[in-house]
Amino acid sequence: MKGFNFASVLAVVGAVTASPTPTEKEPPTKRASFPTITVSGNAFWKGNERFYIRGIDYQPGGSSANEDPLGDTDVCLRDIPNFKDLGVNTIRVYAVDNSLNHDKCMRALQDAGIYLVLDVNNPKFSINRSKPGPSYNAKYLQSVFATVEMFAAYPNTLAFFSGNEVINDDTDTNKAAPYVKAVTRDMKNYMNSRGLRKVPVGYSAADVSSNRMQTALYMNCGSDDMRSDFFAFNDYSWCNSNFKQAGWDQKVKNFTDYGIAIFLSEYGCIINRPRKFEEIGALMNSEMTGVYSGGLMYEYSYEDNKYGIVTLKGGVRGTVDKMDEYAAFKSALKNNPAPTGLGGAATTTHSVSCPTSDSGWQVNPSLVPQIPDQAQKYMKSGAGKGPGFGLDGDGSQNAGDSGTATASVTGGQASPTGSGGTKSSDNAGVSTLGPVDKAPYIVTGFNVLFTLFGALLL
Repeated sequence: MKGFNFASVLAVVGAVTASPTPTEKEPPTKRASFPTITVSGNAFWKGNERFYIRGIDYQPGGSSANEDPLGDTDVCLRDIPNFKDLGVNTIRVYAVDNSLNHDKCMRALQDAGIYLVLDVNNPKFSINRSKPGPSYNAKYLQSVFATVEMFAAYPNTLAFFSGNEVINDDTDTNKAAPYVKAVTRDMKNYMNSRGLRKVPVGYSAADVSSNRMQTALYMNCGSDDMRSDFFAFNDYSWCNSNFKQAGWDQKVKNFTDYGIAIFLSEYGCIINRPRKFEEIGALMNSEMTGVYSGGLMYEYSYEDNKYGIVTLKGGVRGTVDKMDEYAAFKSALKNNPAPTGLGGAATTTHSVSCPTSDSGWQVNPSLVPQIPDQAQKYMKSGAGKGPGFGLDGDGSQNAGDSGTATASVTGGQASPTGSGGTKSSDNAGVSTLGPVDKAPYIVTGFNVLFTLFGALLL
């Protein structure tokens, strides 16, 4: 994989200093005292302590397989002791069957002190990157909302991904960006409308240098309801090299003052094997902690792509054999503990200017698809039971008859500046739209401070 060759883009981006609504710290509940993770400034927080993602990607059978490791108690209870032994605090799961009950596995993860980052899509219920319009429909959103409703109830659900590598290096896939942004908006609005815990929502970008910065800027521009709470990307440039050879020094510069939390949703190059996982030392070092909040190593089980650190003999539900890299990953985590203190985190969040449309980024920065009228009912009545993986059906990608977007709405403007830990108004400032290569257009404003209390029963 190639490293990042961009100059420091954000140093010249027209950044608008404005704050999205930070995730609210949870009031005491009668359900449990397990601390939820919130996002504020450009970092994640566990109460008043900085939280770093020190995790592993977990999808036995492969990320495109129709397997739900959290819906199969035998599978998850087999693997959770290994997660605890490794010392990870977070796992990422790429797909779950939202027709199943996940209480036992989520409780077992909680008992082990492990959080979940969850993709809300699966192979049959997802945005089609080549034809995004018809696939953004009411049947698809019903599945997404059912997953959100189910997992927002678990205190150890750390974050949701509204999309994974929808935009890649294939021609014209950048045209799917507004649909991913619409899904982010819809998920946030659904949690608000349903009175659910406001789990952070973001996007996992592909390891594609040609459009990574445009994608990142786009996900953090416009109105607060459409902006991501965090941004993550997959990175395979560190191949047993070092901080500068891998280009990670440039990636820190590129995202300095980006305005929201960032982490690596996948890392762990296998070109120069065995892997030493020296990336962890960099991620936990002050040269990165002011910008990045850790990352997820790809991956737990050894699949066809040969990235795993354990083999599953007898298939997904088979026995586990630890490979040499299991011990190497465990050692790297142990030898590079999470820093104490703030780690250089910013105390405020802010938006940036939307990237300019051009031949490589064919996105109108001011328009996002409106939610299908047929999906509006879920905001009030709930999504109901999820369709699961839909193995016996056609899924949602061609279910345009369920209701699709018939119009676009403005991307809007971000709210005035707010400090970490406060909740700012949704009042619009001046336009956030504009070229990325022009001087900043700074929004001045004021904070509307208030405190939200109350017993929130999950």
